[in-house]
Amino acid sequence: MRIVLQRVSEAQVSIDQQVVGQIKQGYLLLVGAADTDGDQEIDYFVHKISHLRVFSDEAGKMNLSIQDIQGEILSVSQFTLYASTKKGNRPSFTGAGEPTHAKQIYDRFNDKLRESGITVATGEFGADMQVSLINDGPVTIIFDNDAL
Repeated sequence: MRIVLQRVSEAQVSIDQQVVGQIKQGYLLLVGAADTDGDQEIDYFVHKISHLRVFSDEAGKMNLSIQDIQGEILSVSQFTLYASTKKGNRPSFTGAGEPTHAKQIYDRFNDKLRESGITVATGEFGADMQVSLINDGPVTIIFDNDAL
């Protein structure tokens, strides 16, 4: 899995000019899955993201988690996180997971985030979406299976 996390004060995703998911303070997650991803990767990333301390405490230090602030997550599937630009000028996406498997991983990942007590809004897997956000900080963190 590859996940780009952005701390946001608000975010939303639209399809055909209709808002399908939106949040206030929390994280926008761009989520990509590979064919080799499974429950081990899901569990690892759910734990890391739900416990990540990047929200400010009373002293202004990044010391609070999304659970501590009762924040929300907007999770958007994004196979382009697996783009390879090593050859030519057109990216290759062969590293991205086969769509049926990738959707299962994405859905299970979001379900497990919800099970941890976090409100999760989503886009629509495979759709052409427009994402808007206000990045807070900015704080952007990249998670990758290399961390496992």
